[in-house]
Amino acid sequence: QVQLVESGGGLVQPGGSLRLSCATSIVIFSTYTIGWYRQALGKQRELVAAITTGGTTNYADSVKRRFTISRDNAENTVYLQMNSLKPDDTAAYYCHAYRQFPPRYTYWGQGTQVTVSS
Repeated sequence: QVQLVESGGGLVQPGGSLRLSCATSIVIFSTYTIGWYRQALGKQRELVAAITTGGTTNYADSVKRRFTISRDNAENTVYLQMNSLKPDDTAAYYCHAYRQFPPRYTYWGQGTQVTVSS
């Protein structure tokens, strides 16, 4: 059974940094686009950042120039470096994997909480 396990969340002061990790048990990890989503209390889940099999990245406007997504295909892991954190970044962060070729499997992790507060 495929697992995606997020880690690295926690409590941080405004302006601080955190690095989230998403470790997966996906076979042929390199064929998956990986995204980080977040869901704040009372709000819809939103895409924060994604990285394709070819390494192309895209970001939500609210996190551009502050967050960086990267992947290590040898370790089947994706990272989200978050700098200059703001209280509005407070949310549960989820890792999502989407296979770019048929069959288009998708998987979600259980999430990790990020709280930005003084």
